[in-house]
Amino acid sequence: MLQLNFIRENRELTIAGLERKYFKGAAEAVDTLLGLDKQRRDTQSELDATLAQSNTLAKQIGQLMKEARSRAAAAEEAEAAKAQTSTLKLRSKSLEESLKEVEAQLQSTLVLLPNLPHESVPEGRTPEENVEIYAWGEKPSLPEGSKPHWELIEQYDIIDFKLGTKITGAGFPVYKGKGARLQRAMIQFFLDQAVEAGYLEIQPPILINAESGFGTGQLPDKEGQMYHATADDLYLIPTAEVPITNLYRDVIVAENDLPIKNVGYTPCFRREAGSWGAHVRGLNRLHQFDKVEIVQVRKAEESYGALDEMAEHVKGLLQKLELPFRIIRLCGGDMGFTSALTFDFEVWSAAQARWLECSSVSNFEAYQANRLKLRYKTEGKTQLLHTLNGSALALPRILAALLENNQTPEGIHIPKALVPYCGFEVIK
Repeated sequence: MLQLNFIRENRELTIAGLERKYFKGAAEAVDTLLGLDKQRRDTQSELDATLAQSNTLAKQIGQLMKEARSRAAAAEEAEAAKAQTSTLKLRSKSLEESLKEVEAQLQSTLVLLPNLPHESVPEGRTPEENVEIYAWGEKPSLPEGSKPHWELIEQYDIIDFKLGTKITGAGFPVYKGKGARLQRAMIQFFLDQAVEAGYLEIQPPILINAESGFGTGQLPDKEGQMYHATADDLYLIPTAEVPITNLYRDVIVAENDLPIKNVGYTPCFRREAGSWGAHVRGLNRLHQFDKVEIVQVRKAEESYGALDEMAEHVKGLLQKLELPFRIIRLCGGDMGFTSALTFDFEVWSAAQARWLECSSVSNFEAYQANRLKLRYKTEGKTQLLHTLNGSALALPRILAALLENNQTPEGIHIPKALVPYCGFEVIK
């Protein structure tokens, strides 16, 4: 959530930032917000003055009642003051109700504004306007007769989509045999790499309450994309970022406990699964998938250095998996609601001859922290912290690329880094 004092002091800058994210009606929304803010401050000022006047009269009434024993007019003055106090109490109650109403309107308007983009975010509205900033590895040349991963998994009987559809529905695959072992191997490898890099492993709940969804920005923006257990008003998580970041909701972090670096593995659940076609076949897009997530909480002046550090960590994972990849800096129109700057990582899928997104690494600056009331105290003052997260990594498209890129007539070869974890070198 944007900070109201920043918007108040930087109207034009706020409007320009919202427009770079293609937020419809940016100027109107900001001016509505500022109008509500003025109304709130004026109402609060009048309420404070009314309460102060009421308190002053209460003291005068006490004094007048004492004087009434020796001065007849004092009793009449006391009664007049009491009548005035009653009027002020009614006015105070009315102002308190008005203040509560305008504060609710202000809050509901403020939470609809997305985060402002960092100055380095490229102009643009569509994925085609994103900017490639790094590439690594050579695209493999596949042997004749090579297949996309959805055919390979049937050939080697390692994932069953039909069984998943039978049990649950489309987009819920069943991993079995070496497919299940490879999934488990990747999860453990990603976790071990993060722990070695200084992240504390967390195993969080995979259901969250509405307060947690609001804290990280999924609510009220993305409720339609989450599975909702209505009987208990709980949501299945779209990513481990949500419960892990919410560990620090309503917390004032001790300065010597910073930086905070957490990693967690969870299954992830997303209702939207895109359109039909080859680009969403197989593992390309699922309703349920596994992911290892890294999360950092940093001081404002350290957060962009931390973002680069997290991007380097993801680069290292992909290099160890021997997968060609590229890094994309997202343009304003393609960025998430809560992000100030996002780097997308894409692996090359040789059989599909296309790039597959496998990770997003983002800095949210103080946007989530303001919702979460996540702060630290320094020199007697409380300051909002910055939050960051990144996929390290999401498994489905990594597995798709591993299967396609490493297929040979003898079988599918496993990257050396994963062999100690899965216990086999080839899927035959």
